[in-house]
Amino acid sequence: MLLIDNATLYTPTECFHPGRLLIEDGRILALGTPEHLTAPAETPTLDAHGLMVTPGWLELQINGGFGHDFTEAPATIWEVARHLPRYGVTAFLPTIVTSPLSQVETAMEAWHSGRPADFHGAEPLGWHVEGPFLNPGRKGAHNPAHLQLPSLGAVEGWQPANGVRLVTLAPELPGADAVIHYLVSTGVRVSAGHSLATYEQALHAFDLGVTYGTHLFNAMPPLEHRAPGLAGALLTHPDLTVGLIVDGIHVHPAMVALAWRAKGPNRLNLVTDAIAALGMPPGEYRLGDLEIRVDATSVRLPDGTLAGSLLSLDAAVRNLMAFTGCTLPEALCTVTTTPAAVLGLSDRGRLAPGYRADLVLLSPQHEVVMTLIGGQPAFGAEAFEERLHGRVERSP
Repeated sequence: MLLIDNATLYTPTECFHPGRLLIEDGRILALGTPEHLTAPAETPTLDAHGLMVTPGWLELQINGGFGHDFTEAPATIWEVARHLPRYGVTAFLPTIVTSPLSQVETAMEAWHSGRPADFHGAEPLGWHVEGPFLNPGRKGAHNPAHLQLPSLGAVEGWQPANGVRLVTLAPELPGADAVIHYLVSTGVRVSAGHSLATYEQALHAFDLGVTYGTHLFNAMPPLEHRAPGLAGALLTHPDLTVGLIVDGIHVHPAMVALAWRAKGPNRLNLVTDAIAALGMPPGEYRLGDLEIRVDATSVRLPDGTLAGSLLSLDAAVRNLMAFTGCTLPEALCTVTTTPAAVLGLSDRGRLAPGYRADLVLLSPQHEVVMTLIGGQPAFGAEAFEERLHGRVERSP
């Protein structure tokens, strides 16, 4: 058991200040104000004075990091996962980009191999398969040699039980309707992206079960007043959630503000689309089987095309607040409750009894000080020990 005391708690939609939170067996047992929540005597206590406690953050689109590319080496998800808590990430969808279909099979095999025995880090929730059913006219940094039309034979076995949780495709392509119907029937979430879909084609895809839009504004035609296209459909449909890369490079801050006004905290999901160079110095890296060049601020193909980002999720949260003027609780929804709703997760994304004790502790400057996963430090162990009174039993 662990008591977190003297904190400002964001559930994220409610605030307790001062607040305390009680953890038992990796789950939240109770939370509230000191007057309404007491803990058994001798309960180990983490003094969180001056810190804000939020639910753990969920990342739905990340291609790799720390020198590892998930498409090229799917088994490296566990190594990257050890490092992601430094950015507040407690669970994520490792993303594989357009490649031979055999690579999706390799990714599913890596998923079935399970976690290493000594693993403690952000939890991979399954794969985001971005491609190969993308429109060549909006391929972005995807290798055109591996693009293909959607077919039921190609997606056989793509289901959550095999680790596939989210699939991005261009819904206007021949064969897409049947594939969308099949994937939705298995429980896979389907996203529209890398697409030249018209507004009407997008609405048709939404009716079939597409519920998400991959990196709004990127790899789709720009918003146009006579032909709103996929971007217009995603912005105006009340039931669609959109991913957005808020690094100030992929999307202009003014367009971030527009997306915020259209979608709000419950339908806008911050993603990074980060690549293997995340957490690494500038240089040359790979995205799948393509060479990419990294400078201090951006990731590009040799021809200048943007190819993912160097963005971390905590920086995205701070950027969203700066670009839109939204509050911290509103920004937190975009990385907690909203992505949890996209995936249908019932025990992540909130501070509530019974939910996983995956927590992010922020400084007043909204920097990540500690990240707890299952109530145990996955980042900021030194700060945890400095603020801890009593001994916490470690889970095996």
